[in-house]
Amino acid sequence: MQHQVAVFARRAEQTRLGGIGQARNSMDRAAYLLLNRLERNGPMGVKALASGMGIDSSTVTRQVAPLVEGGLVTRTTHPDDGRAVVLKLSPHGTARLNQVRSSRRELMAVLTDDWTEEDRETFCRLLTRFNTAMEGIHPSTETPEVPAS
Repeated sequence: MQHQVAVFARRAEQTRLGGIGQARNSMDRAAYLLLNRLERNGPMGVKALASGMGIDSSTVTRQVAPLVEGGLVTRTTHPDDGRAVVLKLSPHGTARLNQVRSSRRELMAVLTDDWTEEDRETFCRLLTRFNTAMEGIHPSTETPEVPAS
């Protein structure tokens, strides 16, 4: 099992599970996870985003910078504390996220084309369980998302 997990990790990183078509390999893992988090939880500060993802605030700041520059995320000041920054997914960010997500879902469909629906559900359930167990070793407040088929 350890070998297969290592092979999977290498292949996932090589392809970045980048999808199919024009959106293929067009968004790195960090950007994808940050945009997903902002879409799911709404606007939030850097500290909350970092805490929720189990990473350092400086890492979030560094990863968000190109997303802001690319117009995928907007920075505004907190309404109650003008010193604090609030990050929000922009309409352009939502559109890009949907495009990349669709491309990645298409890739998953191709990769599992000869699987039964039961196989897909079992794999998804077991992968979610595996990720949850990993969460227990390296805790964060990030909740593993149950992927859509």
